[in-house]
Amino acid sequence: MSAAASLKNVSFQYANGDAGALNELNLEIAAGECVLLCGSSGCGKTTVTRLLNGLIPHYYEGRLSGDVTVMNRRISDTAIEDLAGVVGSVFQNPRSQFFCVDTTAEIAFGCENMGLPEAEIRARIDRTVSGMHIHKLLNRSIFNLSGGEKQKIACAGVAAMLPDVIVLDEPTSNLDLDAIAELREILAQWKAQGKTIVLAEHRLGWLKGLCDRILLLENGSISAEFNGETFFSLSTDALNRMGIRAFQSANNYLEWKTGLYPIKPFTEHGSILLKHFTYSYGKHKAIDIERLAIPIGAVTAVVGHNGAGKSTFTKCLCGLQKNFRGSITVNGTICRRKNWTKQSYMVMQDVNHQLFAESVLDEVLLGSDDSETQTALQILEKLGISACKDRHPMSLSGGQKQRTAIASAILAGKKLLVLDEPTSGLDFRSMEDTAELLRSLDSDITVLIVTHDMELIDRCCTHILHLENGTI
Repeated sequence: MSAAASLKNVSFQYANGDAGALNELNLEIAAGECVLLCGSSGCGKTTVTRLLNGLIPHYYEGRLSGDVTVMNRRISDTAIEDLAGVVGSVFQNPRSQFFCVDTTAEIAFGCENMGLPEAEIRARIDRTVSGMHIHKLLNRSIFNLSGGEKQKIACAGVAAMLPDVIVLDEPTSNLDLDAIAELREILAQWKAQGKTIVLAEHRLGWLKGLCDRILLLENGSISAEFNGETFFSLSTDALNRMGIRAFQSANNYLEWKTGLYPIKPFTEHGSILLKHFTYSYGKHKAIDIERLAIPIGAVTAVVGHNGAGKSTFTKCLCGLQKNFRGSITVNGTICRRKNWTKQSYMVMQDVNHQLFAESVLDEVLLGSDDSETQTALQILEKLGISACKDRHPMSLSGGQKQRTAIASAILAGKKLLVLDEPTSGLDFRSMEDTAELLRSLDSDITVLIVTHDMELIDRCCTHILHLENGTI
């Protein structure tokens, strides 16, 4: 097979990073091949995808040496707009690649930029929508989509451009198991069409039978290489020793049925009690909870399928969503919303929206004084990112950014911590470090974790709240 992409003796160091993201990397990807890049957070996976789609060197600045070619085009000599029809990209956070406010226009956007005739664009949209079975997502507001629905629109926008190479960076980090299965079908379609697919991913089990080759990266270099059959026959212990997650968690809490497990009733004392808790997007009632008692000091997982209302619920609980209705009682005392908001802290799903300082340590210390420096350093050490304390937060990998935000939340000393997908983009060891830290928090801190990560739930959650269609 001919080469779809080639990296020869490639080294790259980000302009605002302390270490080289890639070191003398050599990689050749055959046309029609599906290649999985895995390894710990910050090992260089995302950097490889950015080289393939031209974001390096045309967007991300740094020192680049070596040759990168994609479909016989030398990346450094090819304008990024000329790569759009050749390489399609699906990012970890699909919102970062959206340009339109409605879904149909977003799917058409790439084709319009390629200068295609209107009739051809409409035909491509029709074929893509039909092939991906996303008719119900047309003509919707981007802002009202769930994480999984946004990912589907991102994939549809890429598919409509008919690129030869498709790169995906942590595409399942915010998806539930059903949405992951649907994404797998999309990739299987692309592979059947002869597309070259390159993925950087931590959640791996769903890729069994799709990937031809698996590359393990460590410190910017390839440390191991497997074919698909060999890799997906490895034991969980073998994977964990390499810092890779198990292919599948033993538990799927979305499958638990009401009444199957005993539910301990909570009294008003010792709990955060919500009554008549509702929120609507226009005429659509997104949250409708008559009564809910959240045990104080517990680590509660908030689970549910994409679009179930999990993020909306937690934003209302933290006071970040205006015009929600209902009362909040803490330890039997009705709490004014303004006062409760001051006691709450939320780590958002898109952590880039809440990183402001010039260094990781300064970020964690925002709102604190210098007397907290030692405590902040201890938290960073527990989370495995103390070596990054002087780096700019935006120079970090996705997983490292997430841990920086978690450290900020812990040091803030709030009584309610809400973490929205805190392990998205985290490798196995980082996930375990995060779970251990959440388990070790003071007993008067209540933690809610919105997550699809069943391994994280296994390791640190004491209770589970299952939402569907805005109800318990």
